[in-house]
Amino acid sequence: MGSNLGIRAARAGDDTSPTAKALFPGGVTVCLVTVYETETPDGLHGGSPHMHLTCTEGYVVLEGHGRLQTLTGEGFRELELEPLDVVWFEPGVIHRLVNDKALRLLVVMQNGGPEAGDAVFTFPPSVLADPAHYAAATAGGSESAVTRRRDLAVEGFTALRADPAQLESFHAAALELVSDRLDEWKELWRAGALGATRRTGEILEELQTGSTQVLDQGRVHAGHAADEPQRLGMCGRLAVVDWSSVA
Repeated sequence: MGSNLGIRAARAGDDTSPTAKALFPGGVTVCLVTVYETETPDGLHGGSPHMHLTCTEGYVVLEGHGRLQTLTGEGFRELELEPLDVVWFEPGVIHRLVNDKALRLLVVMQNGGPEAGDAVFTFPPSVLADPAHYAAATAGGSESAVTRRRDLAVEGFTALRADPAQLESFHAAALELVSDRLDEWKELWRAGALGATRRTGEILEELQTGSTQVLDQGRVHAGHAADEPQRLGMCGRLAVVDWSSVA
């Protein structure tokens, strides 16, 4: 996913964290994405092909038209995207957003996304095999750096489409690149999605005793996904909620 954060889940029991009492339902998060319009090496327009290792991601199309290209063990697929279309995909699905006309999405993602670090770009094998080379290819937050990494990811994605037998090797290389972050991701899951599920269980248990005290603890939280400044994400410009300011 990269380094951009939509929400960083609070650690369990840490009431000092600004998100400790303001997690979005289910420990997920939302953001707005304006998909890149710059041209890619294969003559299309859009973002960087990549794969999430732990998060399911969902799109609700708000404006414009485009396509979602995916690559799985079942092969390549392309879905047309129009306003009010809803699509989601599970961990392990390589995906790429193509912007045909002013494509803008609401993105919903598990486990503290979007872009909380569980993604790997579809760079060519020579880059994936060298952690230092991979880090250098993903470094930088400028427009030119984002374009370079996007074009490199399109190059690798095109090769994978041509030879799907290489998917297994890509998966292995992706795991090797992120293996030292698995403990961190597990903590995000425990504090976010798992914590939310446990809280639902606690509420149910209290209601089953006939007590309504837990209902008095309900609060309203509000935030705003400001259009500026926008972050340069994998697929486009992100308008995220500043969860530290949510009350």
